Amino acid sequence: MHKHDHILLALGLNVRRMREANGLTQEVLAEKAGLDQTYISGIERGLRNPGIKNVARIAKALGITTAKLCEGVGA
Repeated sequence: MHKHDHILLALGLNVRRMREANGLTQEVLAEKAGLDQTYISGIERGLRNPGIKNVARIAKALGITTAKLCEGVGA
């Protein structure tokens, strides 16, 4: 994976914006999604390439659709 992959950075920014809009910490989001806080951090920084199942889990934890979480994320 390229260090500055724009797709992963865009997804990470969406996760961070939605998390902050919901007033959640990375820890709380991770707990709600059944994931590790360091994993959420890696996604937000564009360092992790989450599978669709984990993207869906994060979206559900944020109370939004997977499609909404992925808005603007494209090649």
